[in-house]
Amino acid sequence: MLSFLHRPLRCEDLIERARRSAGLDDFGDTPFQEGLRVFLDACTDEADLSLFGYFGTRWDVSRFLSNLLRLRHEETRTPEILAQPIERPLFIMGMPRSGTTFLQRLLTADENNRVPRVWELIHPYPPLNGARGRDRRQQRVARQLRMFELLSPEFSGMHPINANSPQECSEITAHVFASLRFDTTYSIPSYRSWLDRVGHLSAYRFHKRFLQHLQYQDRRPVRWVLKCPDHVFALDAMQTVYPDVRVVFVHRDPAHVLGSVTRLTEILRKPFTRHIDRAAIGRHEIGHWSAAARLLIRAANEEPFVEPIFHVQHRHLVSDPVGTVAALYRHFGLDLKAEAASRMARMLEEAPNGGYGNNRFSFEAYGIDPASVRDAFAPYTARFGVISETNCSVGKRPVTFGSLSQARGD
Repeated sequence: MLSFLHRPLRCEDLIERARRSAGLDDFGDTPFQEGLRVFLDACTDEADLSLFGYFGTRWDVSRFLSNLLRLRHEETRTPEILAQPIERPLFIMGMPRSGTTFLQRLLTADENNRVPRVWELIHPYPPLNGARGRDRRQQRVARQLRMFELLSPEFSGMHPINANSPQECSEITAHVFASLRFDTTYSIPSYRSWLDRVGHLSAYRFHKRFLQHLQYQDRRPVRWVLKCPDHVFALDAMQTVYPDVRVVFVHRDPAHVLGSVTRLTEILRKPFTRHIDRAAIGRHEIGHWSAAARLLIRAANEEPFVEPIFHVQHRHLVSDPVGTVAALYRHFGLDLKAEAASRMARMLEEAPNGGYGNNRFSFEAYGIDPASVRDAFAPYTARFGVISETNCSVGKRPVTFGSLSQARGD
């Protein structure tokens, strides 16, 4: 009955499906086909897709392709979209589970800041032939998120999200199938090898183009605040596309980071695959983030950007959130208005734990030796003055992080 799971998802079929769905035909010169072919081949050969994984991947790809068609259609009708200036965007990155999401959400309290929202990255435009005045994109995405929560009930406790939440930039670059988002959701090492080889420049050119579409619809100047831990793997591409970029690095104890991110990766992959290899996830995340740590050190030593990098310690962010934001503003010569600071304080009062639950994970379950992690990341912790949050002796029993520190963990 499930024999179709062994039938590959074919690039040509999904492109035609998207054209029929969108009622459009022209992709322009968007470079997506090579990445799509590599991704689909990896899903067939390596991902061991589940029933949901098969249909979810087909839906996801069709949506990305339909969005590409719509972006091209709007550009053809309104060429001035691509003249929109994206000036001095602020990119937040660093170790995952370190407070990057928390910081970005705080910055939304300033009405001068603009973040990409979950609903508009899934549906950047209303339906082409939709009823005038009835834009139900947020409601549609809210239903989709509730469906995913049924499939993965643990996800919301580790990464609270709703249709209007700020979304990571990896969702933008996924449209051209050059995104580390796929490396998290699927076990597809051949795709990751391909992406490492081709690099991120085309993806970040598309990233800017996507922001131009959102900004054009705003009809007002905005200051973009963008976030994704994986940005650290694309610093050269980012600087090429955004030469006036402002960069924030957020730092946290790598032992905590790895314990938490391996658990989150397992939760994200479970609905998409028939088999989870926890030890493989542990090895993957250690290799991934130790490489990121080296890139963070190199960038901090070289200071390659027009304005110096602003460094945030997780412990400072959770102990004094508004003070940390004020320091960030001073660093970049921005003015933090009293009204914005007050709104940040109210956000903290209304959601003191950010919606995060008490999350438990076992280092041993993922083959992670905390003492070895500390040794491997010693250059990183020394360079940035990162303080340990966990005791290496806990490696053989579950660890619970339910404190304020964990509540603002992502």
